[in-house]
Amino acid sequence: MNNRQTGWLFVATQFVLLATLVVLPTGTDWPLPPGLTIVGIALVIVGLVVVGLAASHLGESLTATPEPKSDASLRTGGLYRFARHPIYSGVLLVVVGLAVRSRSFAALAVGVVTVVFFNGKAAWEERRLAAIYPGYAEYAGTTPRFVPRPHR
Repeated sequence: MNNRQTGWLFVATQFVLLATLVVLPTGTDWPLPPGLTIVGIALVIVGLVVVGLAASHLGESLTATPEPKSDASLRTGGLYRFARHPIYSGVLLVVVGLAVRSRSFAALAVGVVTVVFFNGKAAWEERRLAAIYPGYAEYAGTTPRFVPRPHR
């Protein structure tokens, strides 16, 4: 399987995981206090905003698959100062928000699988980014993958 096919396989798998999380019925596996409902909704909203901002910052470098464009430039500003994959960070915030609100161990399991999946997808993409951009290894050494850390 070539890189293009692998990239589309990642996209298809991502779609299935996210669609599954959205369509799974709400459960009753744990109580959901009103405060936690609000947190879940807030995570979904913030996640969607992060996805939109990070995608817009990529501009023409944005691709449908994790295969980077060879003629694009490495983005290290904006949200990319804080995380190497802020689009994935935003999606993962949505996943956590949906899983928490679901009150379902099945949805929680799909959420965990989705987090593991995105970690693997990011690692695959990073090998390609390092091959294209000479400064990527240095950037990756100072910038976390998904979760920003406090700057000193």
